[in-house]
Amino acid sequence: MRLTNAHRLATQLGGVLPRSVAALHGEDGWNPLSGRGMRQVAEVALDELVVTGMTLMSSPPRMDRPVEEYVDAAAELSGLGVTGVHRAPEPLQVKGIRPVNAGVLSYERMSYDHDPHLVPALAEEHGGPACAEVVLFRHEDGPRPWLVWVHGAGQGGMSDILVARVGRIHRGLGFNVALPVQPGHGPRRDRWPAYPGNDPVANVAGMVRAVSEVRAVLGWIEPDSTAIALSGLSLGSAVAALAAGLDERVDAVALYTPILGLNGMIARHLHRWGSAAELVSAAMTSDIVSDLTSVIDPLALEPLAPVERRLIVGAWHDQMAYRQCALAMHDRWGGELYWHDGGHVGHLFSGAVQAQTERFLGALTQAP
Repeated sequence: MRLTNAHRLATQLGGVLPRSVAALHGEDGWNPLSGRGMRQVAEVALDELVVTGMTLMSSPPRMDRPVEEYVDAAAELSGLGVTGVHRAPEPLQVKGIRPVNAGVLSYERMSYDHDPHLVPALAEEHGGPACAEVVLFRHEDGPRPWLVWVHGAGQGGMSDILVARVGRIHRGLGFNVALPVQPGHGPRRDRWPAYPGNDPVANVAGMVRAVSEVRAVLGWIEPDSTAIALSGLSLGSAVAALAAGLDERVDAVALYTPILGLNGMIARHLHRWGSAAELVSAAMTSDIVSDLTSVIDPLALEPLAPVERRLIVGAWHDQMAYRQCALAMHDRWGGELYWHDGGHVGHLFSGAVQAQTERFLGALTQAP
């Protein structure tokens, strides 16, 4: 009997707690009766809840075409490689800057049209200019150190200001802060292009576009900067990692609960749809799609920033991006690896993670 979407969602949500306990069972030092143990299971359950909701409240998984039809695009992209696909962006031309006063918050929202000049394999269906946006927190004097912070999937709105702890970084550490809105997120949610989704080529094009937009922002802020730090959270970690490996203007880079292999990551969560997702999961993890995804692989490049200015924050019990991604990134990058002992979402509320971030950024304010 085929499950309705509502029944499937209810069934999956009912399994959140059992799956969370199972994920922690057998872990060294986990005591379910301790305060720390209860916090950990709550964080793992929150991860499970969020990823289940994000997966099942979207449209049922389907591929617009057979995966074999991506063979030519995969060959072109893998042949060009990361540096061949990610072209240097044109200088950012401001379309408008609008001041926003929201209670205790005062910031600016800047818009600009951006064309990433995608290579032919991506441009045919996904090329062309799009209206991009970035939120700015700027001091009146300058130059200052800047933080460019790239949000995760499903974000791009006002919550980013809290998640990134912009108030503390802007006022306490004295940084200017730029928060680019990725395609398909926040105020861009209902605009072209959509990203991410179940079309592997659209996912690659979306991330190439996001990297290009971030690099355009880097060029725009550089004349007013003493140093530039680039951070990325979850989906944004791959964007930040690629930009840091392509752009020498990045002086320091930090990744939070990083992901690897966007298309494969999506596929790993589709099992919640049951047998309806089997064909899509197989396609998204195929060799053809892996070749497509190779040009947005964060492991493909090493940052141009020195090793002592690289930070990776992983969540040991991450049920969304998984700890293996943070371990693989650290093996590739070196630098610092800091572990939060809870889940993917839970690290956002960690005072210890906040202290690590402030220490890492503070070193830039002391740089000669």
